[in-house]
Amino acid sequence: MKRSDATESQQALADPWILGRVVQVLVLVAFVAALTVPTGLVPIVAVASHQDAEAVREEGPVVIPLAPIEPTATPTPIYTPTPHVPRVGIIAGHSGHDTGAVCADGLQEVKVNQAIAELVVEQLTQLGYRAEQLEEFDGRLQNFRADVLLSIHADSCNVPGKTGFKVARVEASYIPGAEDRLVACLSERYAQRTGLAFDPYTITFDMTQYHAFYEIDPDTPAAIIETGFMLDDRDLLVGQPELVAEGIVDGLVCFLNGETP
Repeated sequence: MKRSDATESQQALADPWILGRVVQVLVLVAFVAALTVPTGLVPIVAVASHQDAEAVREEGPVVIPLAPIEPTATPTPIYTPTPHVPRVGIIAGHSGHDTGAVCADGLQEVKVNQAIAELVVEQLTQLGYRAEQLEEFDGRLQNFRADVLLSIHADSCNVPGKTGFKVARVEASYIPGAEDRLVACLSERYAQRTGLAFDPYTITFDMTQYHAFYEIDPDTPAAIIETGFMLDDRDLLVGQPELVAEGIVDGLVCFLNGETP
């Protein structure tokens, strides 16, 4: 470099304005470096020694401990039991088969039985029971299972002056305790509701050996009722079938509620 050029450079550095600008640039560079290094924008490379590298190889991979995983509890399902609705079978005596007893004026037993049976089923249904009407030789009677079964009949017109009703169960009962209570409930409540007297002396073999008793499931409590005589009790049986049905329903509810007369 020529002496004259060196002299000019020294003069430039000595210029206060130029010197100030240089200082400003240096301060700005230092400020930017202070901001970028902590935030990771400018990487800082650490120089490891040979001993450090050997230690890493001997120790193996770095294991980061994790918190134990807690098993998720499975919620216990809540089961709401379905309430039991008692099932009641009502046979309308002789229906679907024959007329039953027939009076001199043409009154048929089957008509009396059907009218009463329909009212019994209707009243039981209104009370919340599962009641169903069956015919005399209904196919559903085979192994029929229910909380109770009742066959409804009426006595003939052949005995003038005879009045009263009767209830019976099968002669050789598989569940005598339950069926005796059923007969007792029907006998007491029907008499109270209708005012008819219980007549145990006219219970026949056809009642105690009634065919349906041997067709249904042996665990189904069952009975047969003769609601009255179609001659002297006609005003009740034909004129007030609702009252007759109420007496039967009273007896069935007594039994289904576990009452003992």
